[in-house]
Amino acid sequence: MEKLTQMALLADFYGPLLTDKQRNVLDLHYQQDLTLAEIAEVEHISRQAIHDLLKRTERILAEYEDKLGLVQRFWAERKKLMEVQILLKEFKEQDFSSQFAWKCHQQIRSMIEDVYSIVSAV
Repeated sequence: MEKLTQMALLADFYGPLLTDKQRNVLDLHYQQDLTLAEIAEVEHISRQAIHDLLKRTERILAEYEDKLGLVQRFWAERKKLMEVQILLKEFKEQDFSSQFAWKCHQQIRSMIEDVYSIVSAV
């Protein structure tokens, strides 16, 4: 996975566990695409201090993921949800013994599509 995408996901899941300064530097570098020198100017500290803080923050996020696995679980659940959505689309009205069962199927399919659209936006 591309580093920018990986860092964005890690920040989404574990960002609240970081300090304000760590979150800010991560945001400035990965979301706002500022260079280390530009961030150093904004934060009024050296470029080397920003580099060290960024690397330490990346390591902390990776350790959280190694221990908790939320991002990995997110991708696995997203994949399963996509597979369920595909399977549900294959059913036709005539596959159901009653109109009630068909309507329930349509409601379930609609709810899964809603959830999948939210998960896909991440």
